[in-house]
Formats: sequence, structure tokens, C-alpha cells
Amino acid sequence: MTDTQRRGRRIRMTDGERDAYLAEQRTCRVATLGSDGAPHVGALWFVWDGGSLWLYSITRSLRWSQLREDPRIAVVVDDGEGYEELRGVELAGRAEFVGEAPRTGEPCPELDVAERLFPAKYFGMTEMPHDGRHAWLRLTPEKVTSWDFRKLAGLV
Repeated sequence: MTDTQRRGRRIRMTDGERDAYLAEQRTCRVATLGSDGAPHVGALWFVWDGGSLWLYSITRSLRWSQLREDPRIAVVVDDGEGYEELRGVELAGRAEFVGEAPRTGEPCPELDVAERLFPAKYFGMTEMPHDGRHAWLRLTPEKVTSWDFRKLAGLV
């Protein structure tokens, strides 16, 4: 992962700030491309393991079929109401399909961390529930941009 952020160095999150932020946020917006080049954006739950963003997506979704054709993906996680509160992270790269699709719980060591973090974050559970409709996408970002406008306002 490279941090190519040039502008806004004053508001860029440190790696630790970014990791903490992504651990606490619950919803991201995922952008994919259709075969005609038209973008599609949808909300999704995620977990961050410190190096990759894990997305648990319905395998019959437009997102899934578009990523099968073109794995390029961009994800934004952001929050804040007033200008001085805005903060977020944008991650871009290529999605990878990990594990069986749809996911039924077959042993897959690559998914151990994601399947520990996800149910704890969203369901307060220790075991990952598998519904036979979802499967895992991993985004190990090629580009990361972050911002925390609270730094400009002296709130941090």
C-alpha cells in the first residue's frame, strides 16, 4: 500500500489513526464499474485488518458481477456533519475473491482474521454466521488517501 497523498498533509491521518478509524466505522461505500464504464456505488459493512479491507458481499449483487468482469474497486469510509468535523479514508485497488462463493464455512485460513473481526463488530458474536448468500472480497489497497479536518480546527 502506498500513501501518495500530496495535498492536505496537515489533515492526513497517521497509520495508527487510520487503523483506529477504520476499526470503529461500520459502513463504507463501494464503487465498481460496469462493462459500459458506468459506475455503481453501494453501501456495505466491512472490517479492516491493518492491511486489507474485507467486504462481505451478496454473491448475486451487481457489485459482485461487476467485480468478476473488472476487479477495480474504490471504497470510501467517512463521517462528520460540519466542515470542521469531516474525516475519512479512501482506498483503491483490485478486489480479490477469497473462499468459496457463496460462503458456507469451509476451512479457509486466509479468512480467519476477517471471520473473527466481522461477527464481533456487527453481531457481538464470536462465530461467523454463514447464510449461503454472501462471500468475501479483499481489497489490499494500492492507494490510500485520508483526511481529518478536525486537525485544522484544533479539535484533535
